[in-house]
Amino acid sequence: MEVVLDKTYPVAAGVDAAWVILANMHELATCMPGAQITEDIDATHFKGAVKVKVGPAVAAFAGTIEILTLDASTRTLKMMGKGADKGGSSASMELTANLVEAEGGLSTLVGHAEVIVNGKFAQFGGRMMTSVSDMILAQFADVFSQKAAVQQAAMAPAEAAPVAADAAAADASGSAPATDAAAPAAARAVPVAPIVAQEFNALTFAWQMIKNFFAGLFGRKT
Repeated sequence: MEVVLDKTYPVAAGVDAAWVILANMHELATCMPGAQITEDIDATHFKGAVKVKVGPAVAAFAGTIEILTLDASTRTLKMMGKGADKGGSSASMELTANLVEAEGGLSTLVGHAEVIVNGKFAQFGGRMMTSVSDMILAQFADVFSQKAAVQQAAMAPAEAAPVAADAAAADASGSAPATDAAAPAAARAVPVAPIVAQEFNALTFAWQMIKNFFAGLFGRKT
C-alpha cells in the first residue's frame, strides 16, 4: 500500500538555523517520534530504529537511511528510509524536504513523502495510515521547529560576540581590527538543546480516533 503526503509546516526560526537541523541526520532523527540513529555507516548512509507503542507492547522497526541529496544552496534534503520489524511488516519512505523563507525572518518546511507499507500494517488501509502519518508528522514538525528556534537563539550571541570583542579591541588600539573569514562558519557550529520527540503510542491514537468519531456523530466533544 502506498501513501503520498504533501505537507507544509511553519518553523519558528530562519532558514539558516533551520538548515543546521535539517542537514544533521542525528538531530533530524530525534524529531521523529521513537526514532534514533544507531550507526553511522558513512557520510550518507546510516542505520536506525523506530519504536511504536501499542499500550504496554512495543513494535520495533530496524532499517537503513540513505541521503540522496543534501543541497545547501537550495536548503533541500532528499533521503530514502527502509525498515522492517520481526513480525514481517516493512515500510519504505522517500522524502524530499526543503526550507523556504517566510515573513518576519522565519521559515517554512515543505515536504513531499512517498510511503510504501507491506504486511500487517497495510491492513489498516490508506485512510488510517494517512491519519497516523499526519499525527506523527505534526509532532515531527513541532519538535523540528523547537530545535531550530533553540539553534537560532544559540547562533545569535555566538555571531555577535566576535564583533563586540573586535570593537573593544579597536577602541583600545585606535586601529581597525583584523577580520577572520572563518568566524561566521564557526559561529554556526553551536550545540542544540536535547529536545527529543516522544515515542508514538498507537493505543492513544486509536482512542483519540474513537473520541473524534463520536464527537462528529453527536455533534459535540466527548
